[in-house]
Amino acid sequence: MKHLLILIVAAAVYLHFYPNEKVTQFYNTQKQTLLDGFGEFSDTKVRLKAEKIFTDLKPELGSFSDKEIERLKVITSERAVVKEFYYSICQTQKRDIVFHITNEKKVCSTISRYTALF
Repeated sequence: MKHLLILIVAAAVYLHFYPNEKVTQFYNTQKQTLLDGFGEFSDTKVRLKAEKIFTDLKPELGSFSDKEIERLKVITSERAVVKEFYYSICQTQKRDIVFHITNEKKVCSTISRYTALF
């Protein structure tokens, strides 16, 4: 472990005094990937469970078609997918081709209650 730390410090000092564009770009990319990975696992904030949206919409699923229900399951499979749907569909004038306009509004209003937890 001590040798690994020395190696990392030596690489950082070398890149500081002798910058190489390709090496620096590779280093920054790998560092960001590593930090994102640690951030995902060590996150202690309260986060939205994606299936909570599906649970909240269960009483209204009678007005949804089978294709809309399947699309809703896909959207609520992961938090990142919910966030992407919210910002690409609910926050813009674009429409999702699967949802009827009233059902899309129901989904967007349900997601908007949890935007602080993204």
